Amino acid sequence: MRVPLSWLREYVDVPADAAPEDVLAALVRVGFEEEDVHRFELQGPIVVGEVLEFVEEPQSNGKTIRWCQVQVAPDGQPAADGGPAVHGIVCGARNFFVGDKVPVTLPGAVLPGPFPIAARKTYGHVSDGMIASAKELGLGDEHDGILRLVELGIDAPVGSDAISLLGLDDAAIDVNVTPDRGYALSVRGIAREYSHATGAAFRDPGAREWGEVNLHDDTAFTVAVDDRAPIRGRVGASEFVARIVRDVDPTKPTPAWMIARLSLAGIRSLGILIDITNYVMVELGQPIHGYDLDTLRGGITVRRAVAGEKLETLDGKVRELNPEDLLITDESGPIGLAGVMGGGTTEMTSSTRNVLIEAATFDPVSIARTARRHKLPSEASRRFERGVDPAIAFVAAARVADLMVQYAGGTDTRAGGALHATIETPGVELPRPFVPALIGVDYSEAEIVGALELIGCEVRENDRTWVVFPPSWRPDLTDKWTLAEEVARIEGYDRIPSVLPTPPSGRGLTSAQQGRRRVANALAAAGYVETPSFPFTTEEQNDLHGSASGAHLPSVKLANPLDGQAPFLRRSLIPGLLRVAHRNVARGLTDLALFETGVVFLPKPGVAYGTESVPPLAVRPDAATLTALDASIPPQHRHVAVLVTGAITPKQPGLAAETAGLADALDAVRTIAAAAGVAVEVAQGERAALHPGRTGVLSVGATEVGYVGELLPSVAEDADLPGRVIVAELDLDLMLSLAGEKVVAASLSGYPAATQDVSLVVDATVPASEVRTALIDGAGDLLESLRLVDDYRGAGVSEGTKSLTFALRFRAPDRTLTAAEATQAKLAGVAVAAERFGATLRE
Repeated sequence: MRVPLSWLREYVDVPADAAPEDVLAALVRVGFEEEDVHRFELQGPIVVGEVLEFVEEPQSNGKTIRWCQVQVAPDGQPAADGGPAVHGIVCGARNFFVGDKVPVTLPGAVLPGPFPIAARKTYGHVSDGMIASAKELGLGDEHDGILRLVELGIDAPVGSDAISLLGLDDAAIDVNVTPDRGYALSVRGIAREYSHATGAAFRDPGAREWGEVNLHDDTAFTVAVDDRAPIRGRVGASEFVARIVRDVDPTKPTPAWMIARLSLAGIRSLGILIDITNYVMVELGQPIHGYDLDTLRGGITVRRAVAGEKLETLDGKVRELNPEDLLITDESGPIGLAGVMGGGTTEMTSSTRNVLIEAATFDPVSIARTARRHKLPSEASRRFERGVDPAIAFVAAARVADLMVQYAGGTDTRAGGALHATIETPGVELPRPFVPALIGVDYSEAEIVGALELIGCEVRENDRTWVVFPPSWRPDLTDKWTLAEEVARIEGYDRIPSVLPTPPSGRGLTSAQQGRRRVANALAAAGYVETPSFPFTTEEQNDLHGSASGAHLPSVKLANPLDGQAPFLRRSLIPGLLRVAHRNVARGLTDLALFETGVVFLPKPGVAYGTESVPPLAVRPDAATLTALDASIPPQHRHVAVLVTGAITPKQPGLAAETAGLADALDAVRTIAAAAGVAVEVAQGERAALHPGRTGVLSVGATEVGYVGELLPSVAEDADLPGRVIVAELDLDLMLSLAGEKVVAASLSGYPAATQDVSLVVDATVPASEVRTALIDGAGDLLESLRLVDDYRGAGVSEGTKSLTFALRFRAPDRTLTAAEATQAKLAGVAVAAERFGATLRE
C-alpha cells in the first residue's frame, strides 16, 4: 500500500519535519513491513512561466516548431537558473497560446528518466530550457501537448516553484499489507495505525453523520440482490448503495494535487470522474464504481451468472462467465463483474453527463474466486477479497458525490437506491489471564483493555472474562488468540522477551539423521557440490532411470502438478542431477561433481495412492483416519546420488587434464559407504540407462543397495551433456539400517602388517567381486584388507579366462606375523576360490 505523506497528514498529525523513513519506522513498530519510498524523480529549477510570444517555423522534415519567448521570472529579477527573466525556448507542441502559464524546466533541472535539461542548439536556435508536458513531469501519460496550468485551475505568479505548486515535492511510503489486514489498504487505515504507533491525533474520514451520507430518496433507482446460489452459505452482496449525480462535466481537469497523489499511490490519471472514484477508494478503502446513468436499462440486480453468459469488461476483453461469478446486471444483462471490473457498455466517458455511483459490500470469497478465475486482479478485488468495512459504503458514496460536485460541476441529487444490512459483530470472550499467559508478558488489565479500545473494540467486563466486540473494519478479530496478538502488537513487540526454550536432555538427532548428515558432509568434503532439485519428472525418465530393466513400473502422478510437463513423482535422483548438469554446462561450467540426497517415491504395483479424502479441518483425525491417510501415500525412500562429468583434475603446468571416469564414481561410493558405516561390494551388472560392461551393482553383504555406471552415449546426448557422464545412486536409508545403530571405529594394532599378492586365473565370466569374497572367506581373521589391483586378459593367459591380481594385507592383534603364517592364510583363501570357481595360481 502506497500512501503519499501529504494525504496521510490530512488524517493524522505527522510532524512537519518527519521523513518518509521516520513514518515507516513508526509503522514497523505496529507490525507492518516496510517496502520502499516513492518520490517524483525530478529536481528543479522548474518554475511557472508565461508565454509572451511565439513564431511558428515549418521545418524541412515536415514538422512545425514554435520559437517561444517565455517569461520565467518577474521583470527586473533573474530567473531561478541565474539567467534572464525571458528565455527563448523551442517547443514542438501546438496546444498552448500567448498568455498561457506553463511549467518550464530551466537548465540544471532533471526530469524523470533521468533527463537532464541544458541549453542546447536545435532547429537553428539555442533553446534555453523546456516547456513540459504532464508525462515529462511524471503526472500522467499525456505527452502530445503542453501542460497548461489554466486547465488545472492554477493561476500562480510567474517564477513560482512549479514543483510544490503541482504537488511534485510529495513522497509516498510503501508498506506490505498482509491478507488479514485489508483495512490497511487505505489512507484511513494507515493513518489509524500511525496514530496507534505514535499517539498522534487521528481524524477518521469515515466518521460522518448519518444525515450527511444517507439518501433523501432511496426509491429513485431500483437495487436488488438475487443470489440463489450463495457460496458457502454467504450471499454475494450484503450492502449496496447507488447515488445519482447529475450534470457533471467530464472534460474538466483533474486537480494537480489529486493527480500527484494518485500517481504516488500507483494509479494513473484517467479523467476527473474515474480519478475521483479511485481517489476515494484509496482514501477510505471502499472500492467505488461509476456508471454512465444514461446507458443503464432499468435498475440494478446483483446475481450469479447463467451458464453461457458473456461480458465485455473495461479492458476490452469478452469473458466467458462462470455460474459462480457474481454480476452487476440491468435489464440488458451483465454490465460488470461485481467487485472486480465494470463492463464496457456502461463506462463513464467524455460524453457522460449523469453518473450513478455504486458502493457495495461484496462477499470476499466470491470476489477472490472471480478475480482468479478470469486472471483479472484489480485494485477493487484486492480490497474486497481481504474484507471491506461494511459501515463505510454510504460515506464513500457521499464523498464521491461531494468531489464530483466540487471538481466536475455536478449536482448531488441525494437520490438513488440502497440495500441496508444490519451490521452485527459477535462478541469474543477473552479470559483475563489469557493474554499474559499466551504472550509471556505481564500485561496489566488496564493495558489489555486500553490496547483493545485503541484499535476500536468495545470491551465489556464480566466476572472472570471480558467480552470484546471488534470494530466493523476488523473482520480478522475472531477469537481470543487474534485479540491477544493485537495487544502484543499495540503494546510493542519489544516487550516480548527473547528466551530460547531449554531442550529436554538426551534428545537430538536420530541415528538416521546423523548418518545422513555424515554422508552429506563426507561428499562435500570430497569436493562434491550438493544440488537439491524438485522431486517432479516425466514418466519416461522414471522408466529409464527408476528401474533396472527400463520396464514400465508404477509412477505416482500428481493431481495438480506445478509443471504440467513433469507431473510424476520421481523414482530416481538421477533425472534431477542431469537437469542440473545440463544447466551448468549450458553456462560454461563443464567440470562437475554433483550430489543430492532426497526422497524417491516407489509405489507398489496394483496399489492406488491419494484416494483417501482429506478429513475436515479443526477436528483431530482418529487413529483409523491417520492410518488410512498414511496408506494413501506411496513409500518414500531417501537416496543419495552422485554425478561426475568433464575433468576430475584440471589442466595445469606439467599435468594434462584428467577426465572423470568410473573409478571416480567408485571413490564417491566408497566415501558414502564409509560415512554410512558399511562395506559396499561392486559386481558387474546391467541398468537400462547405463553402458553395458561399465555398470556395477552395489551390495552390502547379500543386499543390493544401488548401482554405479557410465550413461549410455545416447542418454547423455538426450540430456544435452557432452562427453562421458558417470552416475551412482544408493538407497541411503537401507544402507544406514544395515549399519545398525552405531558406527564403530576400527581399533589400531601396534604390530606390523604382512603384505602379499596373489594372481588367480579364472573363467572370464566369473565376477571379480565373487573371487574376492572367496579369498576373504578362506583367509580368516588375520586378513585385514584385500584389494583388486589388476584384471589381465591377453598373452600368457588362456583364451576365455582372465588373471585377477589381489593385494592382501595380514595383521594379528597380539603379535608380529611370520611370512609363513601370512602365506598359509593366503593359500587358504586360494583353496576356497579354487573350490568355488576352479581358480588356479598364475604361473
